[in-house]
Amino acid sequence: MTRRVAIFLSGGGSNMRALVASMTGEHPARPVLVFSNDPEAGGIAWARSQGIATEVVDHRPFGKDRAAFEAEIAARLVPYRIDLICLAGFMRVLTAGFVGQWAGRMINIHPSLLPKYRGLHTHARALEAGEKEAGCTVHEVTPALDDGPILGQARVPVLADDTPETLAARVLEQEHVLYPAVLRRFAAGDRHPIYLP
Repeated sequence: MTRRVAIFLSGGGSNMRALVASMTGEHPARPVLVFSNDPEAGGIAWARSQGIATEVVDHRPFGKDRAAFEAEIAARLVPYRIDLICLAGFMRVLTAGFVGQWAGRMINIHPSLLPKYRGLHTHARALEAGEKEAGCTVHEVTPALDDGPILGQARVPVLADDTPETLAARVLEQEHVLYPAVLRRFAAGDRHPIYLP
């Protein structure tokens, strides 16, 4: 059975593009929806240009009422019969109520070697700590932030002259390799983690 995938993003969607490019041929999943909380997200325009359905729910009118925001997201997902959600630069923290409805069916990519550096500013924090390597992690989404079971990691060396920006660029290249590899296995029911060098 081909799994129907929704990809959530808030920006340009480079990881979304890598995922979409990978879901061809014998792949066990297909991208059926790209969703954003930002009407101006570059990833939405790109998805539309590729003929992929899009939905946008701007979080700002909801203020602090995250439950109402998420109820609207859930309603938008229904017609697409989604099997899996891939968070790909989705910059909103989802509540336990929403996450619970998608337990075991929602994955995320995070730009650090979890459990280190959950949350934001991961590259700057890694450099400040004097880390010798950095990387990215794909994990199942649970109610705790960046804390679900690890499905894959890729590592990059930290160079002596790295800035947060140069490190982020090298990590992002690995994200584009790791996330599609994990999704292919996850959509086929294989949850053994992948560790790329």
